Amino acid sequence: MNIKDIMESMEYGPAPEDQGSAQAWLEAHDRRLGHFIDGQFQGAAQADIAVENPATGETLAHIPQAGQDEVDAAVKAAKNAFGQWSRKSGYERSQYLYAIARGLQKRERLFSVLETLDNGKAIRESRNADIPLAIRHFYHHAGWAAMAESEFAGQQPLGVCGQIIPWNFPLLMLAWKIAPALAAGNTVVLKPADLTPLTAVAFAELLVEIGLPKGVVNIVQGGGDTGAMIVRHPDIAKIAFTGSTAVGRDIRRATAGSGKRLTLELGGKSPFVICADADLDAAVEGVVEGVWFNQGEVCCAGSRLLIQEGIAERFLNKLRARMQKIRVGSPLDKSTDMGAIVSARQKARIQGLLDNAAGEGIRLEQSSCPLPEQGHFVTPGFFADAQPAAEISQVEIFGPIAVTTSFRTIDEAVELANNTGYGLSASIWSENINAATELAARIKAGVVWINATNIFDANAPFGGVKESGYGREGAREGMASYLEPVPASRRKPVKPVEADLTPTRLGEGTPEGQIDRTMKNYIGGKQARPDGGSSYVIRDHKGRPLGLAPLSGRKDIRNAVEAARKAGSWSSNAHGRAQVLFFLAENIAARSAELISLLQNMTGTGKSEAGGEVQKLLERCFYYAGLADKDDGAIHATKPRHLTLSLKEPVGVAGVLAPDNSPLLGLMSLILPLIAAGNRVVTVPSPAHALIAQSLYQIFDTSDLPAGVVNLVSGDRDVLAQTLAEHDAVDLLWYHGSAEGASAVEAASAGNLKQVWTNGGFATDWFDDAEARGRHWMARATQIKTIWVPYGA
Repeated sequence: MNIKDIMESMEYGPAPEDQGSAQAWLEAHDRRLGHFIDGQFQGAAQADIAVENPATGETLAHIPQAGQDEVDAAVKAAKNAFGQWSRKSGYERSQYLYAIARGLQKRERLFSVLETLDNGKAIRESRNADIPLAIRHFYHHAGWAAMAESEFAGQQPLGVCGQIIPWNFPLLMLAWKIAPALAAGNTVVLKPADLTPLTAVAFAELLVEIGLPKGVVNIVQGGGDTGAMIVRHPDIAKIAFTGSTAVGRDIRRATAGSGKRLTLELGGKSPFVICADADLDAAVEGVVEGVWFNQGEVCCAGSRLLIQEGIAERFLNKLRARMQKIRVGSPLDKSTDMGAIVSARQKARIQGLLDNAAGEGIRLEQSSCPLPEQGHFVTPGFFADAQPAAEISQVEIFGPIAVTTSFRTIDEAVELANNTGYGLSASIWSENINAATELAARIKAGVVWINATNIFDANAPFGGVKESGYGREGAREGMASYLEPVPASRRKPVKPVEADLTPTRLGEGTPEGQIDRTMKNYIGGKQARPDGGSSYVIRDHKGRPLGLAPLSGRKDIRNAVEAARKAGSWSSNAHGRAQVLFFLAENIAARSAELISLLQNMTGTGKSEAGGEVQKLLERCFYYAGLADKDDGAIHATKPRHLTLSLKEPVGVAGVLAPDNSPLLGLMSLILPLIAAGNRVVTVPSPAHALIAQSLYQIFDTSDLPAGVVNLVSGDRDVLAQTLAEHDAVDLLWYHGSAEGASAVEAASAGNLKQVWTNGGFATDWFDDAEARGRHWMARATQIKTIWVPYGA
């Protein structure tokens, strides 16, 4: 083709990126790459796992599979390095992070080409997006390290962090995880994906060059078995994982009872909502970025196109025309839009889903662009008539294929958008600011882009809700996830107060001289008898009966959860919540004598100590009343022409399992931050001291607390905890009981990946304000929604 022909057709000519330096780097290593443990490269001689170029099928290198010995050595090195690294000043740590950022900046081209060879993504994406953003993360977290002593006062690093990253953004995911961990003073054992290990090895060489102390970062190669060894290692304090929801569930079960902190960034099936008043040409380009970027191998890909009915056909016609212009080909060609799928296995998985959809009669439209004869390529396309319940509409494809559905009203768009177990991201296209912000508020997702998609920044929190995981990466929130409050003192194991939960017989449990004191559950603002009709005896500290409490079961929990779900309007008015908490304090003060007497009878404590518990509760009510409308989000400084908002939202319905010690203060110290943040709770009081609930629900009734915001269900704590942990409509669980009970609820929570916070079997000093209240409690009671809003010229 000559210049005249090119000028007439306006076709792009080939513009290949030189891969010479990357190939030379591979040759210098004899195409055998090993682990990086305690500052040394090792294991290359045992390399037997082939690393393939997905665009050509050629073998680029070989890596070894780390076994238990290698994982143990890496963890030991990280553990030995932790003391010295964590004691360095924030300024000293920031110098290393700055040096990493500068080193990456100087080698952008090498890292970009290695990434494209290894992953199959277009060089334009590696060069213009992935590597610059990885560099940005190290610069950003160098700043957090320098400010750590003042910005995170009273916080300390966790220890050794195990980090497992996926193959779709290899170096970027490494940066997302290593940068905040090091900035906070932790040490790291990281496992890259066995499909894409090249840039992790090049990164390790950079660490040697800048003189990072040995053992601070360790990199072990291998597949899923190696990752499982990291997850289960007893000397690792935190697991940060990005990958599939199925593996996230396995990790939650494997770490149950271990005390490990978790950040799980999992799968997605994100809605891409196009309203009738949207700029359709801009929205079409948004689909290009939201679905066909990185071959669709993006967890937050907007792969469910929800199009308002009046413009659906016009939009799809524009999309069809634009799809024909997508250039699929050699990833190293600068004119290529879409490269290769990462592996033959992943391509086969995508093709299997497409074949299943074809078998269901769902029509697939694809581009007519030619595909290279070699390599793992998939033609971009979309299903124009998929039903919301179809497999292709519910399952994460992780390829360059979208599904489309039409909607009529905003309410219908919200219902369709939330009709998935996932909740990672959403993209909204509308020129009507009211419609756009209403959708942003109502769609359940961790990240929402308005008139944009797939925008990322180190200073923007990223992460999901529901089965897309929990925890945030990036910004202050990501840094905070690698820190914990410095404990005031060594915590002591829980000493459970035994309660006889045997169902009572007729005439049992009535205190001498009284007619009856049979408590009921408190569900939806009303007293309710337990479904099974059974009660058990509550006894005082001398074993004498005080009264009867309901022996509740699964149906009682179900009814309480349903009542809590109906009270969703509680989350909408922070000032109103603050007022109710002040009213609670007012009514607790009015009934303080009754509460003090009951505490004395139940626990045998003296009047002064019981009075101190009530007084501390009054203080705590005022504290959370004050905080209810002041626990604000933030506007983050990110990319030009955007306001990046991080809003603190309630998690939803919370299950609360209260402690035995300080039965009034402990119970309310769990309830107060949750309802102050706008959650609704289903609470199980201490089985031995459940009569405290009878006084509380009478206080709730006189404090303008809306029905369903707080529900009290008594019975066997661990039995009811299991029911709450397994309930798909419970979004959050706080447990204070035995170590065995804590482990059981963490394992059971994997079903819908609800957030769980337990005492780990250790007693909390509920009188200690530093330990038992604070913004870190509110942080546990909220989740961040990041909203990108166009702003400025």
